[in-house]
Amino acid sequence: MPVVDPAEFTRALARVPSPVTVATTVDPRGRRWGFTASSFSSLSLDPPLVLVCPARTADCHDAFVSADRFMVNVLAAGQAGLARHFARSGHDKFAAGDTVPCELALPGVPGAAARLGCALHAVLDGGDHSILVGRVETAVVGDQEPLVYHDRTFTRPEPVPAALAPAR
Repeated sequence: MPVVDPAEFTRALARVPSPVTVATTVDPRGRRWGFTASSFSSLSLDPPLVLVCPARTADCHDAFVSADRFMVNVLAAGQAGLARHFARSGHDKFAAGDTVPCELALPGVPGAAARLGCALHAVLDGGDHSILVGRVETAVVGDQEPLVYHDRTFTRPEPVPAALAPAR
């Protein structure tokens, strides 16, 4: 079976627009954990399930795979700096005060395009990542445009012309 070149695989996937999220949790000692993820997707409507994928090498990995609950903050178009902040390791990601206690008493991002409070439903093997399946218990939707990652840069969705927009 042919093996894809890792660099070409990475370039190909960079062409796929992805939502930008910050996942957060709190461990049993009360320590807050978080990471930036573009590997986020809806999974099921009944029951309401989503998935997000932390790297196995991330400092926060163990906290997330053993958490009872976690929050997925879908970042808004103006929150690229926050995405970069939570993507870096080796610092206190919560020191800047960018999150506040929100649904399920989890750290949430004010002004996010959406927040999903989840109970951990399953942890699956995803190669060099784990796949966290969350059962959505709370959903908060903001009015902001979401932040999108495409071709290794942050962007926002192109507005839909009013004639093509669905009725609300």
